[in-house]
Amino acid sequence: MKKQRKLVLFIAQSLDGYIATKDDSLDWLFEVEGEGDNGYSEFSETIDTVLMGKRTYDWIMEQEKGQFPYTNKNSYVFTRSSVTDTKDVTFINEDIVDFISNLKKEEGKDIWIVGGGDILHTFLKEKLVDELIVTVAPTIIGEGIPLFKPDDYKLDLSLRSTRTFNQFVELHYTVNE
Repeated sequence: MKKQRKLVLFIAQSLDGYIATKDDSLDWLFEVEGEGDNGYSEFSETIDTVLMGKRTYDWIMEQEKGQFPYTNKNSYVFTRSSVTDTKDVTFINEDIVDFISNLKKEEGKDIWIVGGGDILHTFLKEKLVDELIVTVAPTIIGEGIPLFKPDDYKLDLSLRSTRTFNQFVELHYTVNE
């Protein structure tokens, strides 16, 4: 029996739980002394598909000056509007649960939830996430975009491992069924 692909969150947050400032800045993250790429390359080898929301996609395209950084991966962007696919990205405007369930059944490596907070919230609430790899930066930014939005849902997790990358701490959790 073939192994079902996992949906994995790999993300960094401030110690107080934010993934970006109110104005979408990640400057605070790059001010922390890490180690190499803080495990990104190693993680990237385990996935062949990336998922993100349209707002995250737009932010990445602005930051990368129009050069999509995940050209070697199958890339899907969830949007409520009608957007034409590009050579690098397929835009998805369909039921998230059905789409993810079908994607997990396909052959391939694991699937990375790049961001952002809205799409992650839906994935968590619908219990679609299998693992969370959260790297915590020793920075408190006070307010911003939270990693986890308040709502009426609960996930039980098991700690798989911890690692440090200089000042960063990586927490790797498996979602209990």
